[in-house]
Amino acid sequence: MAQRNRLEIRIISFALLAVFLLSSMACGERAVATKAPDSDEGVPVNLGVLTKDQTGWTSAIPSGFLSTAKQQGAITRIVYDSKDYAGDGRTIKKKAFVYTPFGYNENNSETRYDIIYLMHGWGGYAGEHFEQTEMRNLFDNMIEKKLMKPAIIVSATFYNENSGTDFGSSVSELRSFHKDFVDNLMPTIESEFHTYAKSTTADGLMSSRDHRAFGGFSLGAVTTWLEFCHNYDYIKYFLPMSGSSWYYGGYGDFQIQKNVDFVEEIVKENNLERRGYFIYHAVGTNDAVKSQTEMMAKELLNRKNVFTKDHYMFYRKDGGYHDLDAVAEYLYNALPLFFDTDDFTQETKIEDVKNDAAFGGANGYGKLIFPVESSYYSGETLKDLSLTWYNYIDPNKTVEIVNYMKSHALNGHKIFFDIYTDDEKRNDPEKKNTGLFFFKGNPGAKFAIVNAGGGFAYVGAMHDSFPHALELSKKGYNAFALIYRPGAETACEDLARAIAFIFEHADELEIDTNGYSLWGGSAGGRMAAWLGSYGTETFGERKFPRPAAVIVNYTGLSKVTGLEPPTFSAVGKNDWIANWKTMKARLDSISKLGIATEFVAFDGLSHGFGLGTGTVAEGWLDKAVKFWEFVDDR
Repeated sequence: MAQRNRLEIRIISFALLAVFLLSSMACGERAVATKAPDSDEGVPVNLGVLTKDQTGWTSAIPSGFLSTAKQQGAITRIVYDSKDYAGDGRTIKKKAFVYTPFGYNENNSETRYDIIYLMHGWGGYAGEHFEQTEMRNLFDNMIEKKLMKPAIIVSATFYNENSGTDFGSSVSELRSFHKDFVDNLMPTIESEFHTYAKSTTADGLMSSRDHRAFGGFSLGAVTTWLEFCHNYDYIKYFLPMSGSSWYYGGYGDFQIQKNVDFVEEIVKENNLERRGYFIYHAVGTNDAVKSQTEMMAKELLNRKNVFTKDHYMFYRKDGGYHDLDAVAEYLYNALPLFFDTDDFTQETKIEDVKNDAAFGGANGYGKLIFPVESSYYSGETLKDLSLTWYNYIDPNKTVEIVNYMKSHALNGHKIFFDIYTDDEKRNDPEKKNTGLFFFKGNPGAKFAIVNAGGGFAYVGAMHDSFPHALELSKKGYNAFALIYRPGAETACEDLARAIAFIFEHADELEIDTNGYSLWGGSAGGRMAAWLGSYGTETFGERKFPRPAAVIVNYTGLSKVTGLEPPTFSAVGKNDWIANWKTMKARLDSISKLGIATEFVAFDGLSHGFGLGTGTVAEGWLDKAVKFWEFVDDR
């Protein structure tokens, strides 16, 4: 029986490939996918908007950025244990206020955020940045309008319950704040909120320095320079606003050259040129402390071999005073330049994604993100990606997917798993181009495997499985996208191995193997249907439980065996490859056997619509998930 089924599948695969090839020829040498209309919705942060020369004038905050945003962040008050470093060293309580961006979920530890610490000036207090409503609105609007990445922002203080706020006491407190920052404030905040710190040990915090910034105004600028001098191992980005370094000297005794010498020494002796650092220095032309700020800036800029544009910028606000209006403008201009801006964009070349170091470089698994059979896709950039036989490719989703993969890989999460051993790959080199991309959901949640189509000639994962897996993971499910060997029989063998791999590594993957589902479109839909009906034992693996549901989209499979799991199918009525009436007839036959089914056909839609973003099919995945949940609960 198993041998017969595999023979039938082999015969069907040749017929299916012939249909695909004929359809491709009818449309020209290569079928070009229709692109979704350009949209700002979902576009990654455009951090090039405010790219500047090394020196210049700040840009005014646009109208509306200080008004209430639709997507508002939240403020949390934190009380933490510290010490009276400037006094007798006894244990004290201190406060800080933490802004979390819209959409922050304390239960979602997978999503990590850059963090920005802000310090007030003389006589200020913790939380003053958030009591200034317009400044809170600025953060909300900059994030909502994608001018900066969603970030956690901390409004802290160098004062404590024992300190005075006169000028001398203030300077004493800020000079010791770097100890409080490393020993108490940073570990407390980053143990509670989801930053990139893998732990709050010194090593854990230092390893995440690329995702940490510190800025301050007036005496807070002095504090910022001292943070650079003491805590460069923990912080990469610095924003001193209206102030200079007082590591040596102080007010009225600025010792500019000696302080810049020391900053240069830190850069050179600690290899910060290679490790990376960035300082955005700012002051207003009417600022009371303009003189000391400009003197330091001039000395830094005179050392261009060290303080290049990549590491130091100095900007002035025309007519700016020593006030919070100026601070808001500095923040508006500086924050979009913070944190690495090498995220993928629509203009990123596909080859650059494939060879990115996050995916192991030229010899890594990045080559499997796009079809290994390169003749089946075209386009130099992510925006231009076309896949043979597919339509409605959404470049915004493409960019979201590769950035998701990169950020999770860089954050230490394993996003790709080999399903074959090294010996198996040596014996059959084609197995090198297989594996599972993992889109992790909630620990202990059920899993789904999504199989892209491609006529059993290639794997169109970027449009036909990665987007589905990503959306399923957002719903809490653990989702896998399979990269398989083209050919119906080998594809089914790889899917059987993938199921076996997941079951055998369930504890490591933190998944529930009960009630899983198989998904697929086009050729991938056939794979899901065949494994659901015939089981892993038909394709060379030992017997594992059958799926609770299969999602079989736009494929003209007609045979009904009576062994089918509950089946959901979606297709377009203008599909020139998978006839919607054939699909409906099959599901009607399955339904007559008492097996649950659901069928959706979309008017005017052609083959390979993926998630259906921007089409009448948008939202079909939600229906499929409800179907899966319903049949699994029965």
